[in-house]
Amino acid sequence: MEAFVSGGAGGVGAAAVVGVFVAAAVVGGFVAAVALAERAGVIAPRKRPNAPPGQPGLNISLSSLKLKAMVAKFSSISTRKLSKALTVLTRDKSMVATSDYGDFHKMVKRYVMSSTLGTSAQKKFRDTRDMMINNMLSTFHKLVKDDPHVPLIFRDVFKDELFRLSMIQSLGEDVSSVYVDEFGRDISKEEIYNATVTDMMMCAIEVDWRDFFSYLSWVPNKSFETRVFTAEARRTAVMRALIKQQKERIVRGEAKICYLDFLLAENTLTDEQLTMLVWEELIEAADTTLVATEWAMYELAKNPDKQARNICYSVPAHSWHYQPKRFLLGVFLVMPGTALPRNPEVCGDETVTEEHLPRLPYLNAVFHETLRRHSPVPLIPPRFVHEDTKLAGYDVPAGTEMVINLYGCNMNKKEWESPEEWVPERFTGGRLEVADMYKTMAFGAGRRACAGSLQVMHIACTAIARFVQEFGWRLTEGDEEKVDTVQFTAYKLHPLHVHLTPRGRM
Repeated sequence: MEAFVSGGAGGVGAAAVVGVFVAAAVVGGFVAAVALAERAGVIAPRKRPNAPPGQPGLNISLSSLKLKAMVAKFSSISTRKLSKALTVLTRDKSMVATSDYGDFHKMVKRYVMSSTLGTSAQKKFRDTRDMMINNMLSTFHKLVKDDPHVPLIFRDVFKDELFRLSMIQSLGEDVSSVYVDEFGRDISKEEIYNATVTDMMMCAIEVDWRDFFSYLSWVPNKSFETRVFTAEARRTAVMRALIKQQKERIVRGEAKICYLDFLLAENTLTDEQLTMLVWEELIEAADTTLVATEWAMYELAKNPDKQARNICYSVPAHSWHYQPKRFLLGVFLVMPGTALPRNPEVCGDETVTEEHLPRLPYLNAVFHETLRRHSPVPLIPPRFVHEDTKLAGYDVPAGTEMVINLYGCNMNKKEWESPEEWVPERFTGGRLEVADMYKTMAFGAGRRACAGSLQVMHIACTAIARFVQEFGWRLTEGDEEKVDTVQFTAYKLHPLHVHLTPRGRM
């Protein structure tokens, strides 16, 4: 909690304390909010023997404690604690990400890894990812050519292509429209996106005061119930229509390599479970990847010197025709009049592909530093400690609600030098061990590590490299400090507006 209470150079005022109190209540329950209020001096502290700060609503903001909680003590804290909104939207944990660790979770995680997100499965969708990035670049070039002086909205272009990828992976094709029985009409792709992604992300942060006062759970909350259940019903109607449309394709003998076809072939799920799992694949591929990539491009546009960062590789001297050479995010750019390097460790002027990613250290640093500075999921959803355990010497009793504060960990001055600054160099030059490259914990850890981490890295890193290869990026004047976020993930409140300048490439 200390990361919240002291966040910012000048500390927090009374209004900020109240805001943090409410935020803690929304995420961690009323007991966590009370603990924060005690720490802020709003209410008198209670006396507790050997209890951790914030217990019984425990907010973890130290990296060592965070890692221990997620890995070493996994068996004691693996039960999810969802808000009423998330309970409705996930159909009581009928998804990989929100299900408690057990037979169902292990089965459906195996399904998603085998069909779409695992190493072998990712190869099946390689052409689709390449098409997605090429389409975005073509759109960028067209927009710049049409009017080079008008800033373009990065999110609009990236969102459309990312959702196309999500549909192909989930359903087998890029659906432009679908007839929904409950609506009595065809709906457009934009309406599909709103019903399955946008509305769901907004509903995920809907606050129901009954989450904080369980003894009043019997009291109706009509406004909350109307908003959440209406959005959930629309989502379900759209997903059922999409699945019905694809089942008709399968009946016609048109099988596709996709998540839905895989799940239907397994024939182990109820209709509700099938609907929820396909929706999960659709929304998660279309949201967190966008968040991470938009923040990375914001930082690169804000720091143009990082775009043209010189990278030193340890390569034999005889492998060069001319020196010095100039690198871009670890990507070798051929300057006019120079010859290509023969060493395979650099990309030359060829287009960056996923195969190049392990050999581009600065690009990796940009990615990890973005995840640290702009954690896509700032707070890991609460979990129950379902048996007495110890964390960092503290006694944590069964029944405690625990929230892992990734934002607090990644902005901890004891762990990171100048954490408020975006500095990719902190991940280069041997400053951190290989294991430390993942200390941001953006993808979780242990048995509940994010199933989609490999896909996010493939898409985000390749896109970042290609975007910077093709264009110089510059923020719209006055946008340098627009870092506010909204929604369940760290969605950029103000969409990224950028000026692009095509680079002269041979």
